[in-house]
Amino acid sequence: LSCPEKWWVIGHPFVAKKALKISLEARQKTDSIQQNKILIGEGNGDPIDAFRHAYWMAKLTQTIGERKARKLGIAHEKGNYRDFKIGNKEDGTLPDKISSEMDLLNNEVGIKIGKELAIILAQKVVEEVKQGNCKIIKKDKQGIFLDSEGNMIPKENLIGKWENNKCLVESNYE
Repeated sequence: LSCPEKWWVIGHPFVAKKALKISLEARQKTDSIQQNKILIGEGNGDPIDAFRHAYWMAKLTQTIGERKARKLGIAHEKGNYRDFKIGNKEDGTLPDKISSEMDLLNNEVGIKIGKELAIILAQKVVEEVKQGNCKIIKKDKQGIFLDSEGNMIPKENLIGKWENNKCLVESNYE
């Protein structure tokens, strides 16, 4: 857990265990969605990443409420910024601003779904991702990040930079 997430736990001791359980469940559900090729991606700036965040927030919203879920999502992203500043990677990649913005937008989609639905959650989140209602980071077919004009961004232009030329596109972008 990052420092901001730890502070969230301290402020929400009665629901922290539930949040952890849901976080683990969201990872497992995401792995299943990925393994069964329901959505394509590797979990970094792609439909799988969008699903993970939206599903996580939807389940949290249903279990601990909208306000607490949103605050945990924000704490998680603050932790990513702190990790960036000290060079810690998340899921094998150094976090950056656009990834954080994407995650926060997808968190809001999940919160909305969590408030509206109680049962067919995973299917609804997959549907939202496939319809383009979530955001992903623009990449080519080989997984190379592209700028808003479709130009490849060299890896050396991304390493160690919080702000860069990556751009967000709808989650059904191909």
